[in-house]
This record gives sequence, structure tokens and C-alpha cells, in this order.
Amino acid sequence: MLVIGLDLAGPSNHRDTVLTVFQLNKNHLTFQKMISNISDEEILSELIDLSKSAKLFIGIDAPLSYQDGGGDRTSDKELRKYIVSLGMKSGSIMPPTYTRMVYLTLRGIKLTREIENLPKAFPISIVEVHPGAAIGARVTEKELEYVLTYKKNLSSRKYLKNWFEQQNVTGLPNGVENESHSIDSCAAALAAWHWADPSLNPKWIFSAQPPLHPFDYCC
Repeated sequence: MLVIGLDLAGPSNHRDTVLTVFQLNKNHLTFQKMISNISDEEILSELIDLSKSAKLFIGIDAPLSYQDGGGDRTSDKELRKYIVSLGMKSGSIMPPTYTRMVYLTLRGIKLTREIENLPKAFPISIVEVHPGAAIGARVTEKELEYVLTYKKNLSSRKYLKNWFEQQNVTGLPNGVENESHSIDSCAAALAAWHWADPSLNPKWIFSAQPPLHPFDYCC
């Protein structure tokens, strides 16, 4: 089983898109590879290759649906309440059709539908994730400041790189802390792993509501 974290940016922003692959070994994830500056075509090609040998569980950091009529989905409202209860900022949850989000939403919807239609030897399962919430739900109260600042603060990302080891996400390479997108990709994989294995006590899950919202949302 392979667990993949995919931190998406908008369709024209390949530079800030990061895909990270982990191998599940008993009770931990072992880092396999990280690919940055990656296009949709390259993502799909990578997934085809990976699915030749193992089941894939992919956590994608992007809205994978939108609310009919615009605004928040029910899942967005519920996750916003949850992260505020943790001490995080509500503004990190934005409606999928918001001006700053709509192109990311477009890419997420397009890419997931293409993934579902890929030729594959082993199944590919997809879950929408919120990496910041995935970290915030697992840190201690004293560590919360690192979650609130890691997007802009290198020292916070360095702390979180070591923190992943405590979560049994192992083997992260030096330099992963240089970009917040790399940290988010690893956190997306952590959330997807816990979603795929309920015995690991996922922190928050909002179940899919097909056909308009076809994927679970978790952190």
C-alpha cells in the first residue's frame, strides 16, 4: 500500500504543486519520493506507474467539489468550527467558489475525475484533506504556535519536520522544510493514512455526499 499526499496549487501554478509518496510499513509511513513543480499530466503518469504495484490512497489538498449556488459546503462549515475549537484561524477554510479558491477548485475537480478514469492494476482511493488542520488536530497545545506560523516561518517548518517522526511519518529528507507546500504534502499523506485505517483514530471526517460531493473530507 502506498499513501500519497498531493498539495495542489492553481492550474497555472505547477511550481507550488507537490506530490509525496510514502510506503506503508506496519505502523508507519516511510518516505519514498517527493516531486515538486509538477503538472497534471505528470501527476497522472506518476499515479499510473505507482498503481501497477500497489493500492494507492491519495490525500488531496484542494476542494474536490463546490456548493451548488456557491458559498460554503456543509463540510467547510463543520471543519471551520472544528479548527476554531483547536485554536486555529477560521480564515484558512475558504468557500470553493471564493475568488482566491475557484481556480484551485477547478483543478481539483478536473484532476480527480481524470484519476478515476486512469488505467490501473490496483485501486486508487481519494480523500479531500486539509493539511493545516491535520497537523493542528495532532499537536499539543504548546505546539499550536508552530501550526499557526509554519506557512511563513522556516523555524516552525523545521520543528514540524521533526514532529512528523513522532507521528510515524519517517525518512523525510533534508530540505523538506524549505517550502510550506512540502510540509502540506506530507500532512496530506498523514491525514489520508489515518482515513484509510480507522483504527488509527482519524481526527475529523465528513463523509461523501454523492453525487455533488463524491469524496470524503478529512484531516
